[in-house]
Amino acid sequence: MKRRLAGLLAALTAVTAALAACTTGDGTEAVPPVSAPPAATGPRTPDTGTGPTRTPEGTLLVTDFGADTVTFVDPARSGAAADLGSVRVGTAPYGVALDDDGTAWVATAEGVAAVDTRTRERTALIPYATDTGPVTTGEYRGGGMGIAVSPDGRRVYVGVNVPGGDGTLEVVDTERRKVTRAVPVGRRPFDVDVSRDGRHVYATNHDSFDVTVVDTGGWTARRIEVAPYGTEGGLGSWLKPHYTAVRPSDGALLLPFEGERLAVVDPRTASVRIEGMTADTHQHGVAVGDDGTLYAVGTGPIDPSEDDGPSLTVRGPDGAERVIPLDGPHESVVPSADGRTAYVTGGFTRDGYWDGLSVVDTGTGRVKRLPVGERPLGIAVL
Repeated sequence: MKRRLAGLLAALTAVTAALAACTTGDGTEAVPPVSAPPAATGPRTPDTGTGPTRTPEGTLLVTDFGADTVTFVDPARSGAAADLGSVRVGTAPYGVALDDDGTAWVATAEGVAAVDTRTRERTALIPYATDTGPVTTGEYRGGGMGIAVSPDGRRVYVGVNVPGGDGTLEVVDTERRKVTRAVPVGRRPFDVDVSRDGRHVYATNHDSFDVTVVDTGGWTARRIEVAPYGTEGGLGSWLKPHYTAVRPSDGALLLPFEGERLAVVDPRTASVRIEGMTADTHQHGVAVGDDGTLYAVGTGPIDPSEDDGPSLTVRGPDGAERVIPLDGPHESVVPSADGRTAYVTGGFTRDGYWDGLSVVDTGTGRVKRLPVGERPLGIAVL
């Protein structure tokens, strides 16, 4: 069925491809950060006269793709009480990555925002070196998408989408808060990940069916095609990679497709092995625990007559899967440190999203829904 659907979308592909243009930045000149943070919005911590209240460990941080904020969430609370307040970061924030010093780095349409999560203040907004056109919102907006921090905390890597063309991987110096380099990657870099030794960065490029492997020593890049259903349909295909998890045991890249196939990519040899999955639903967000457990978000069916609804797949290192139904589409997932809980954002990059996140007990399958944020997309546990 999925191959037939991709073929039917070929006409759309031809129209879309005709509009494509290749625009990238060379990143040779750094750009200055914004020095003054904007005011925060939403509920705030009480003013005791001794400075902002510190954010407790275990708080969630979600990016509000439908607004210009990030929202702090206490997952132990229920209902609106879980919303601890928001901070303005920039238009349509997408991915978020945490530094060991308590800084959250957020990929927005305008630049990379730095947020002090302890005091809940934006401390910088670093514009991109790549020309992404006018600042807009929505699924196809230009600007930052996937984002990751190097293991030593000295660099932030952000995948920058250029509407109609190939994207770039921009490198931010976290101390100087400047873009120092831009490396060409594929189209719409949904996700960015880093190897455990920091020697390689992986940009998962949705619209070019590939992962770009960037060597952080010589800044060379090579492409690995990841297309277990083929590339038929091109830009109009639904059967493209979205997010990647790096397996702790061996550094393999794990990319789920359609709740049917798991692409296991060896980034050293570029080999791609396919393993079976069982959720039978279109999949987006993915994360992996320290023990190798994989968490994959099912957003719902491409064809409701043949595919299953939204879900969270919890896949053990041995390949055994548990599929937990979810109410409505979701986008990203992050597990708790012990793996007993998974936090799944309801933002979704397409229509059908909702303003909240699901707290999933991975043992019992119980789900608690929290109405927080505005189309929350990216998520991190502080």
